[in-house]
Amino acid sequence: MEKRVEAHGETGRGADPEAFADPEAFAGPVPAGPVDAALGLTADQVAERVARGRVNEVPARSSRGVGEIVRANLLTRINAVIGVLFVIIMVVGPVQDALFGGVILANTLIGIVQELRAKRTLDRLAAVGGARPRVWRDGAPVALGAAGIVIDDTVDLRRGDRIVVDGLVRVAEGLEVDESLLTGEADPVVKRPGDTVLSGGFVVAGTGTFTATRVGREAYAAQLAEEARGFALVNSELRDGIDRILRFVTLAMVPAGIALIITQLTVHDDDVPEAVRRMVGGLVPMVPEGLVLLTSLAFAVGVVRLGKQRCLVRELPAIEGLARVDTVFLDKTGTLTEPSMDVDEVHSLDPAVPVAAVLGALGAVEEAPDASMRAIVEAHPDPAEWVRTADAPFSSARRWSGATFVEACGVESTWLIGAPDTLLRPGHTVLAAADTYGARGLRVLLLARCSRPLDALLRDPAAVRDAAVPCALVTLKQRIREEAPDALRYFAEQGVTTKVLSGDSAVSVGAVAAGLGLPGAHHPVDARYLPEAPHELAEAVGRGDVFGRVGPRQKQDMVKALRAKGHTVAMTGDGVNDVLALKDADIGVAMGSGSPAARAAARIVLLDNSFATLPSVLAEGRRVIGNVERVAHLFLTKTVYSVLLAIVIVCARVPYPFLPRHITLIGALTIGVPAFFLALAPGKERARPDFVGRVLRFALPAGALAALATSVAYLVARQVYDGDLAAETSAATLALFLVALWALAIIARPYTWWRVLLVLTMAAGFCLVLLVPALRDVFQLRLTGVTAPWAAVGCAVVAGLALELVWAYGRRARAAI
Repeated sequence: MEKRVEAHGETGRGADPEAFADPEAFAGPVPAGPVDAALGLTADQVAERVARGRVNEVPARSSRGVGEIVRANLLTRINAVIGVLFVIIMVVGPVQDALFGGVILANTLIGIVQELRAKRTLDRLAAVGGARPRVWRDGAPVALGAAGIVIDDTVDLRRGDRIVVDGLVRVAEGLEVDESLLTGEADPVVKRPGDTVLSGGFVVAGTGTFTATRVGREAYAAQLAEEARGFALVNSELRDGIDRILRFVTLAMVPAGIALIITQLTVHDDDVPEAVRRMVGGLVPMVPEGLVLLTSLAFAVGVVRLGKQRCLVRELPAIEGLARVDTVFLDKTGTLTEPSMDVDEVHSLDPAVPVAAVLGALGAVEEAPDASMRAIVEAHPDPAEWVRTADAPFSSARRWSGATFVEACGVESTWLIGAPDTLLRPGHTVLAAADTYGARGLRVLLLARCSRPLDALLRDPAAVRDAAVPCALVTLKQRIREEAPDALRYFAEQGVTTKVLSGDSAVSVGAVAAGLGLPGAHHPVDARYLPEAPHELAEAVGRGDVFGRVGPRQKQDMVKALRAKGHTVAMTGDGVNDVLALKDADIGVAMGSGSPAARAAARIVLLDNSFATLPSVLAEGRRVIGNVERVAHLFLTKTVYSVLLAIVIVCARVPYPFLPRHITLIGALTIGVPAFFLALAPGKERARPDFVGRVLRFALPAGALAALATSVAYLVARQVYDGDLAAETSAATLALFLVALWALAIIARPYTWWRVLLVLTMAAGFCLVLLVPALRDVFQLRLTGVTAPWAAVGCAVVAGLALELVWAYGRRARAAI
């Protein structure tokens, strides 16, 4: 078929740098040099531009840079506090009391190494899942990575393409571009030759070509990103809660340190080195030094694990968002069903119409056909003798496409193909037949002759129902993904509500959903009749489970409505019509084979297009958030008992019972080492809000009981040993270790073989220190007699039993929620 091609001269507008904030004013200069836009650049021209640095090189922001990772793990509030205390101990000695500095160094190195591993995974996957625009070089189109584009390149545009550089439109065939990600305006912008296109937009209809005028850091989207440079994180209740805790601890340490040093100078007869050591021993355990590390570690390991399943997570804390998801919107086409289709039957409504020829002509019009048109193209050849004179590419908003042809006989006619209920008025007899086919799970398209010019219909889309004369119904078969039933069953078992959205008729969507056993499949909702008010829309969406005839803006509104009601929403999709909803969902999930615009808007991309990966994604998020919350109980318990012990010591005006080495030993065996394993353990419980409140409801009583048991054991030991500080410290250390180990045993539940082994190994490690003379000397532990040690054991048992009651009460409270 002869294609209608428009030739245009080079036009351009200079860009005022001060007009940067206005996208409409951000146009590049006229391309320099003798460039033939129809053929693209030659190899020599590309080499010349590369040599001048006029390439589209923009630093990848799929993850933080190496320098940012090192600084973020090294220059932390916790490291600053611990570092100061470490320097103080190194000055007064001995080196055994500076062991906590080695732990911080190890933790920092682990954090850096793990995040670098995650960065490599992110960058590698981002390169695989990135946009690959079609660029004309030496007269032929080639697919390049976005970084391969140079200034003056001629770039093709098709429906679904993401625009990766700024440029001037040369050829436009019904070209419409959505620039909502840049301007906030959701309505597509019609682009004509000479108009500007900006990086960050995406094509929603039509085709065209443009010449790159600004690349790399000069491009509009790149400069916007530069203004907001930094590692952008999704909203994280976990991170915010930990930050609040750290701010409180840091503020509390200042008066605690002053009070401790004054008290210890008094009780140690102005022995400054010993007073400093005891003061540091009181301050070090107040800092939950490993909590931030293990949070980052859990996120990073989650990214690596998902990366091995070909799942690209663009931001580490997005994994936390997965754990909180309670509602998933599933786009039917491409998610529940295969993206490809087959023509089932063509039902002619007018024997005089050459249906096969019309379908072949319409199929040949679409330069970037969707799944429906690809099936039609495969089934019906192009009648080469037909000449196209006008066309209207498919648009998700219109739900139809069309073209005007001069047929072989010389007659000019206009044809439309699209959704029957969009092209015909309600109650039309053909719609009943369409519903019958749709009830079988088939997609139904109507072929209609049009009595009005296409440009008139584009100006007044509502007029199409008066102009369309039905000629044939085309039914297409959709193939359900094999993995979809198991994935949907998993969501149901995990208490996650699934809602199916589609632009197809509600009857057709309901039939597909019924085949998958989804609730609400027999009562599909036609989204065209949903209320527009956000509160009413949220109520309607909450009641329904299967929705047909959902437009792009409606998908976005439905996501916003449920989020406003307090739901955490994930959205899956692969098409241009899903972009707005993907962008506004808490977590957007795109298929790797989807449009570049959908992949760019999503925070998670399933590169293998496997719906079966979604349960793994959800499970990984729950594992991370559940395990971080689990170990947070241990770290904050230590902070609480350290603060309370400091208060007791200051009020009682007695020597602080621990040196830093004792706290390092207890912390390593009851928190540091076990927390490392617990943070990476399997888990599937859905995350709940109020992270800080839940953790403190255990940490406050547990820390208070640990402090009480330790204080009583210490005071008894002072009576028994009468001034033997090493023996008194040993009794207090035994009591604190046993209570902390009991807390670990509670937090490690439900028990598995490796968790039981973990608790027993930590207990054995402490026994080893007590039994090996060299280790006893290093840690200055000496249990003598039976009265004080057994008193310490008794205090620990009473505190442990009380802690069991606290845990049981909290478990009943959690079950009642």
